[in-house]
Amino acid sequence: MFRLISGRNLLVLGLMACAVFLFASPGAAQTGALQGKVLDAAGKPLEKAVVVIEFTDGINRKYEVKTNKKGEFIQIGLAPGNYKATATFEGLGTESYPVRVRLGDPTKVEFKLGANTGATKEDVAKAAALKGVFEAGVALSKDGKYDEAIAKFNEAAGMVPGCYDCYYNVGYNHSQKKEYDQAEAAFLKAIEMKADYVEAYNGLATVYNAQRKFDKALEASEKAAGLAGAAGPGSAGGGGGVDAEYNQGVIAWNAGKIPEAAGHFQKVIFMKPDHADAHYQLGMAFVNQNKLADAVPMFEKYLELAPTGQFAATAKGILSSIKK
Repeated sequence: MFRLISGRNLLVLGLMACAVFLFASPGAAQTGALQGKVLDAAGKPLEKAVVVIEFTDGINRKYEVKTNKKGEFIQIGLAPGNYKATATFEGLGTESYPVRVRLGDPTKVEFKLGANTGATKEDVAKAAALKGVFEAGVALSKDGKYDEAIAKFNEAAGMVPGCYDCYYNVGYNHSQKKEYDQAEAAFLKAIEMKADYVEAYNGLATVYNAQRKFDKALEASEKAAGLAGAAGPGSAGGGGGVDAEYNQGVIAWNAGKIPEAAGHFQKVIFMKPDHADAHYQLGMAFVNQNKLADAVPMFEKYLELAPTGQFAATAKGILSSIKK
């Protein structure tokens, strides 16, 4: 299935009484990886197959790797986001997939080149038409033309049964317009089609949090975290467990449950010790609870991990104030 190239599981944050408590978006200044295999039609590994990985979220980034004797490859240091991965082997053709890289364990993909799928010309034409409509929706969404994008994704949904990604993207675009009831309906439709759809649950958490329905937001986020955890390391969910845990911290914060939020941020740090924003947010939670001595190492670690991060100045200011 397809993913919205411009889509992000943004968590809409409630306004806090003081600007110093603003949150960063999950995973800033962090990286992920793409790992996979390239096989022939019989399932045998292809050595020296070329894999091109192109970032598709608006910035021109392109990486190229070759497979080893086992047909395996890995590219680390990828910014989280959407990519197009293309494998090529002389004489066996090319195969491409849209992939989404997240924080944490590598996203995995497998290519099979030269396989005879038995697809008819009509099947190929339908697939090409669907791809064209879907990519048109992606382009419109990236341009902020949400109504037009919604129309395209609904058109794509009508072209193939069970297109859960189509409905996810309908939900995403409605949420960008703050049409939360329609966004909720679309995310629920996607989940009806794919019960373990982590991103759709995160989308619901976004919608509920924006409406200050914090109990429902937490329920959706916990479901996303559970699904991501059940998928295991290296699954397609990638760092979904880390992101979901971080989102739960944000939801708890917005609900005024500061100790609970702190617990979630601590779990994020346990799962991913170099998660800079989790250290910052935990420091803010400690400040809110007047645990200033506990806050100091959190801000210091944040500055170590992200010395030029968007919250570096705030962290330095708070540290200076505490140490006085």
